[in-house]
Amino acid sequence: MRVFITGATGFSGPYLVAACEAGGDTVVTAPPSSEANLSDPAVARRLIAEAKPDVVYHLAARAHVGESWADPLGTLANNVALTANVLEAVRHEAPEAVVVSVGSGEEYGPPEAVPTTEDAALRPQNPYAVSKASSGLVARFYADAHGLRVIHARAFNHSGPGQKPIYAIANFATQIARGLDEGRDVIRIGTGNLDTRRDFTDVRDVVRAYRLLAARGEPGVYNVCSGVSRSARELIAGLSAVAGVPVETEIDPSKLRAHEVMEIRGANDRLRAATGWQPEIPLEQTLRDTLESFR
Repeated sequence: MRVFITGATGFSGPYLVAACEAGGDTVVTAPPSSEANLSDPAVARRLIAEAKPDVVYHLAARAHVGESWADPLGTLANNVALTANVLEAVRHEAPEAVVVSVGSGEEYGPPEAVPTTEDAALRPQNPYAVSKASSGLVARFYADAHGLRVIHARAFNHSGPGQKPIYAIANFATQIARGLDEGRDVIRIGTGNLDTRRDFTDVRDVVRAYRLLAARGEPGVYNVCSGVSRSARELIAGLSAVAGVPVETEIDPSKLRAHEVMEIRGANDRLRAATGWQPEIPLEQTLRDTLESFR
């Protein structure tokens, strides 16, 4: 396969590049924004034309919930425009390509039931979630109106080595790693709400799901998730066990979020039925690998 990847320098991008190359794919990536701006339709079209892809993985986005509150209009404009530009470029330059558009479990908002299936109503509760739900509608429009083979993968929380410490597991891990490096017997860290529950999957399992969807999935929406939710309190306890030191917590008001959804947990039945995928990397390994990456 010839694959084109946007957002290849983000968190999951390098893992996807490595997985594609290991699988024998020829990988073409969108240059950093300083070299090419996908928010420019002409640039997006030129890049797709040059890549001549069989598969397009669209990962590029502003992807942090907290930061989206600081710039809601920028988050909405950026994420929707990127998706529309990529799909429009595919329509003109590579209409036979499979497009894997990466969404988010945040699109669902407060669930009517957990685990949440792909058929649940969308009720996004933050600007990032709104931008991803809107991008998903753009993807569906291009599939319906233009016959593109678009797969919208709603990826729930994922983590692993290399993630920026603005995200929960990486943030906890970097604080604990600092305490270990300083030789503390008890480590104290700042947290947000300890009782929110999220569905975490290792990033290496997530990119494997993207590749399987590109190869075997029919156009449509798929949850990429573990089907198990953990509270922030449980994550910290897991990191404490891996680190071998007690960890105490204190609430940091700057880490509390408006309109916090208390539990986000997805059902992955559709993904498993289509591809045979299931998570392979246990949370303990994700926590250990993430902690060691910050040492």
